[in-house]
Amino acid sequence: MRNQIQLIAVSGIIIMLASCGNKDADTKIPDSPAVIKYNTMGLQARQISGNMQLPGVMQPFQFVQLYPKISGFIKNVPVDRGSVVKKGQLLVALEAPEIEQQVAAAKLKYTEASSSYITSKDRYRRLLETSKTPGTISPFDLQAAQSKMQGDSATAQGEYAGYKAQETMRSYLTITAPFDGVITERNVHPGALAGPGAENAKPMLVLQQLSKLRLVVSVPEQYVVQVKDGDKVHYKINALPGQDFTGTISRSSQSLSNNFRSETIEIDVNNAANTFKPGMYAEVVLPTSGAANAFVVPRSAVVTTTERKYVIVSDNDIAKWQDITEGNQANDSTEIFGNLHIGDQVVTNASYQIKEGAQIK
Repeated sequence: MRNQIQLIAVSGIIIMLASCGNKDADTKIPDSPAVIKYNTMGLQARQISGNMQLPGVMQPFQFVQLYPKISGFIKNVPVDRGSVVKKGQLLVALEAPEIEQQVAAAKLKYTEASSSYITSKDRYRRLLETSKTPGTISPFDLQAAQSKMQGDSATAQGEYAGYKAQETMRSYLTITAPFDGVITERNVHPGALAGPGAENAKPMLVLQQLSKLRLVVSVPEQYVVQVKDGDKVHYKINALPGQDFTGTISRSSQSLSNNFRSETIEIDVNNAANTFKPGMYAEVVLPTSGAANAFVVPRSAVVTTTERKYVIVSDNDIAKWQDITEGNQANDSTEIFGNLHIGDQVVTNASYQIKEGAQIK
């Protein structure tokens, strides 16, 4: 009996201790949430000098599509795709019998008018010589002879101009190379009818100068003031892996494209060895000097969303979003431009979760 009483007493004590433990657990104060610490930095005017890599494309230095100026049948095409030609070399010969007839007719008219002028000129000179004897030739006859000579002279000159115009038209039947180059396209064959004015007509031939090429690069608007004529560039050709080439910026468009907001620059490329071909793509490395009015911040300070790009400025511990544009980048730093001032405190570990007007500590 006594042992039973002791057992009951011990059990009661255990139950009381367990109840007290559960109560302490229920009333325990939860841990405070972690406080995110935002780091800031004061802005200083600085710039990033380095290089930027842009795509480029090889283009022929000179390029021409040859169309017929007058209608005619293709008589001869002594060149073909891939032919190397010299300036003045015959490329296409056309034939047009009506043009030949017009030239012959114009020549006959000129010959006739020229004969009439020679006759009236000789007659006037004879009358002028005879009129030196008083009373032999009346002044009226002498004046009429002079007028006839002058009229025949004008007629002869007009017929000569018409004859030369017809000869010029005949010269259009022969098409020659305007410069040294290579025929890269041929679309006609002997016997075909060719003529001007046909809509969507293909050129008879395409001639390109390949001994010298243009490497054309489009520079984005934000970098155009950092690139100038005469700068040295390095480039690689995708079709020629493992080879590096150098060049100099030869010229620039001096204006921005409305479609892409970029300026076109060109690098002259000597291609005497036929190393490159028009249409080849290149990766061009251009030197950049940086912008004098830029601020440099870590890339983590720039917040980019689908609508805007901004940094967060701490103004008396209050967050303010400031829209910016980026410039040159190097390693983990980037140039920024916007309504910012020297000494502004910018959050370096920024995030879109920091709302504008929130308190920053």
